[in-house]
Amino acid sequence: MGEFQVHRVRLFAFLPSGIRCVSAHPSGRLAVGRLDGSVEIYNLQANSFQEKVIPGHETRIAEALCWAGGNRLFGAGLSGEITEYDLEKLCVKYALDAFGGPLWSLVADPTGAQLAVGCEDGSIKLFHVLPERIQFERSLDRQKGRILSLFWNASGARIAAGSIDLIRVFDVKSGHAVQRLLVDRRLTRFQARECVVWSVVFLSDGTIVSADSSGRVQFWDSEMGTLLQTSVISSSAVLSLATSEAEDSIVVGTSEGAVYQFQLLQVKAGSAERQWVRTKPFQYHTHDVRAVAHTATALISGGLDGQLVIRPLMEKVESRSYEAAVRKVTFPHRCLVSCARKARLLLFQYPQQLELWRLGTTSATGRDGEVLPVSCPPEHLLQLKNKGPEHIRSSSISARGTWIAYSTASRLCLYRVQLAGEHVALQRVPKVPKVACGAHQLLFSADSTRLFVASDRGSVHVLKLLPSGACEHLHTLQPSTESPEAAVLMAVSADGGWLAVASGGGAVTIYSLRKAKPHCMVPAYDCPVTALAIHPVTLQLVIAYSDQQVLEFSIPDKAYTPWSRKVQQQGLHRDWLERDTPITHIAFHPQQADQVLLHDTHMFCLLDKSLPLPEDTAVLCNQPSLKQLSKMAQHSNAHAFKICKKYQPLLFVDLLDETSLVVVERPVMDIKAQLPPPVYQKKFGT
Repeated sequence: MGEFQVHRVRLFAFLPSGIRCVSAHPSGRLAVGRLDGSVEIYNLQANSFQEKVIPGHETRIAEALCWAGGNRLFGAGLSGEITEYDLEKLCVKYALDAFGGPLWSLVADPTGAQLAVGCEDGSIKLFHVLPERIQFERSLDRQKGRILSLFWNASGARIAAGSIDLIRVFDVKSGHAVQRLLVDRRLTRFQARECVVWSVVFLSDGTIVSADSSGRVQFWDSEMGTLLQTSVISSSAVLSLATSEAEDSIVVGTSEGAVYQFQLLQVKAGSAERQWVRTKPFQYHTHDVRAVAHTATALISGGLDGQLVIRPLMEKVESRSYEAAVRKVTFPHRCLVSCARKARLLLFQYPQQLELWRLGTTSATGRDGEVLPVSCPPEHLLQLKNKGPEHIRSSSISARGTWIAYSTASRLCLYRVQLAGEHVALQRVPKVPKVACGAHQLLFSADSTRLFVASDRGSVHVLKLLPSGACEHLHTLQPSTESPEAAVLMAVSADGGWLAVASGGGAVTIYSLRKAKPHCMVPAYDCPVTALAIHPVTLQLVIAYSDQQVLEFSIPDKAYTPWSRKVQQQGLHRDWLERDTPITHIAFHPQQADQVLLHDTHMFCLLDKSLPLPEDTAVLCNQPSLKQLSKMAQHSNAHAFKICKKYQPLLFVDLLDETSLVVVERPVMDIKAQLPPPVYQKKFGT
């Protein structure tokens, strides 16, 4: 692999926001709403890749999400507004006040043509889904107490509503409550505590399943109003429910971090009588499991610990291999760290602020594996706070550290930075072209004279940075074929002549910056792009996809390179393809043209294209064993993938020069230390 002086950085105090709600779409998309107001879209069919992120908002936090009207996503929260999200521009399309106070629940009818929201004032309001907006239709009879949970039955004729101590069944046509189910209060030492029905499910056979704050999952007959079955699964609260499409399985989330599965099984072999049975418990979370979803092949859960857990159903998996592995998504599938290599600066992106750090230095030398003393410690140079309720969407720093830019959903802020020893001077550019506001991605050119602003419909605005500290709009790059998706990833060549842009739909367009027009497009691929970079000398574009494929495209030749064709013919190693986190950053060795640096959350790899690709029978991560062999044996057993797993979890890895490497880590234990204490659970012997 070669010897590098590694700057091991743990200065980035990244903390994932808790998950409040999830909603699965039959197409394989999963919407995840977090407590900071952000909404993430995962493609479960593309290696569970986080393909879209709508940035957070301080006053617009979704309590519930649902899909309706085809592929349209709606949310409702305690602000009292129903929000529709624009999944192409990655922003809020509009927000409509429901005039019922805070909104606790939101569901769509089976056809996706109507929405029902549960309000603080005890009303259930129905909205009609129109092609461009939603329109208020009518309200069902107002009841006493807030409506905390809703579920529409399969026929669309009735709605089950959970509140405090009660479950009501409403007839949608008349608007009246036709059934009233009384949930027993929880008895405490001194008095009966009110029972909160946090979630309900209305099955097609008329059974209502409820989850409440007493730790019970109960099954009710909606016609007779009787309790059929009770299962106590927690000493605290049961918070969430979800059912499979076939209605033969239910997933349950509790405040103790446990997830349970209930299955509808035969009472006896060959008997027609079936009963709900708690079959499988899982403990993947440490805190409240506020949201669960049930797809055809997996159980999905998310909670206050910020983890999204996807557990495949073993009975749906054909082979017990990679497909049966549990996936835990803790870190974002995008880069939140920018590096100014020449100035040795790191820019950390938080939701509401940026932090600028200067790397430490050492004058000592040592052997492989030794920890060198720091002669000059890392220095915190700057904290730049964002104003307003919108969260930061993207940020970047120029190679020399002289410019910093960040964007929100509606603003672009550009700053000129002057560093003189320990003194830092920051000057904001007062007039930024309005056409560049709301950038999805920001990138400076290698010579720090231009700023590329990724915008809607795959377009990129080019801003010229003037020595006086101002900027002006040069032109806008438009793709040759119009795409409804926004541009989300960019890479610029070192000579400033080429720009590669990947849209949310997976299309990659290469622009000639000298001609200011498209040069070519990379052949279409059926998976999203996770990272891309242009080699500074050979002008070859390296692209990483969500299915772990790595392809190389020659910009001058407008074709895949011979190495890339070899990869497509032979295939990559099975262990490489079965990694569960995507490549988020690509860099190149400044002296070795054949060496490419790639990293995901759990490893970084120095890919040497001059060496042969490993066979499936070979050991992929063979660096420790190679060190014990002779030089001749090392050469004969070496392959292209040189992997290091010493540092993890990784948020960023980059080459500063031919001998220096910077690694940004965020240990999971540091994240858990910042979480609030979980629900107390008595352990045996204590």
